[in-house]
Amino acid sequence: MFAISLGDDGAELRPLEPWQAEEFLTHMDRGREFIGQHIALPDFVADLDSARSFLRSYADKAANDTGRIYGIWTGGTLVGGVLFRTMDVTYGTAEAGCWLEEAAVGKGLITRACRVIIDWAIEERGIHRVEWHASSKNLPSTAVARRLGMTREGVLRENYPHRGTRSDTEVWAVLAPEWRAAKAELS
Repeated sequence: MFAISLGDDGAELRPLEPWQAEEFLTHMDRGREFIGQHIALPDFVADLDSARSFLRSYADKAANDTGRIYGIWTGGTLVGGVLFRTMDVTYGTAEAGCWLEEAAVGKGLITRACRVIIDWAIEERGIHRVEWHASSKNLPSTAVARRLGMTREGVLRENYPHRGTRSDTEVWAVLAPEWRAAKAELS
């Protein structure tokens, strides 16, 4: 298996696969309440079977070229992840997403990991538009979108029912030419 370094702090980005379901569940149990504040992932990953099923669904997406999932490890411990919830190579669109347990917050892990996967999607897979959907209440997530150079395109009002409450979803996106221009400025 490959691992991509996310910096000098030893953090790594690796594929997250069905055989890692137990580790994934342990991670989700540690971060269940924090992660579940804005997304339903912890509600879907409640036991070993559901953890395995969730990871298997992404293995199927990878096999069909319609999505990907990667874990973020620090010190050998899974602390979060990034994914392409959807990916349509024909139309050149993808939706990126993330999650992170509370102990790993504030270290730039999500931003660094997203830069890796977005760059791969644009440069290797020919994706033209990468979207980011986040609850308007999830300020850390919208801050990541901003740091990634995405543009806030609008708000889907009360479109996301989560734990008995409907919340607004902000839609952010970056286009391939914008991504490349931002990379060129950093070079």
